[in-house]
Amino acid sequence: MWAEFAARKNIEDTDYEAWAFGDHADLLARLTLEGVKTATSSALPAYEREGEPLPEAGEYSVILDGRDEAVCVILTERVTVVPFREIGAEHARREGEGDLSLAWWRRVHEAFFTRELARMGQAFTPDMPVVCEEFRRVWPE
Repeated sequence: MWAEFAARKNIEDTDYEAWAFGDHADLLARLTLEGVKTATSSALPAYEREGEPLPEAGEYSVILDGRDEAVCVILTERVTVVPFREIGAEHARREGEGDLSLAWWRRVHEAFFTRELARMGQAFTPDMPVVCEEFRRVWPE
């Protein structure tokens, strides 16, 4: 998918990452393909533990489904790091999941982050920094 996208858009010497969303990869990839999901969030401690750099505006990603098959290409537009308790309704809506409400987002993401942090030997707190990434699907058009 990347090769076709890069050739059609005359993109050369540009790096990209290929990845799947943590839970429910197929559903979240489909929502991204449909343009419903235009944001995601991750626990900052996970990046720190793995020594991974944070995403940056202007970076491309190939979104994979649960079978590691390419579904679409996104372009990161904005990245912020904020405490979990400060995530707002607009970000929750942009994530495109559930009923699109902040209450739903908080309930589901607190459970996800609690599981993720427990695997790292850490505990979730509402002050945990969250990496909020906003993006747009750029391929297929």
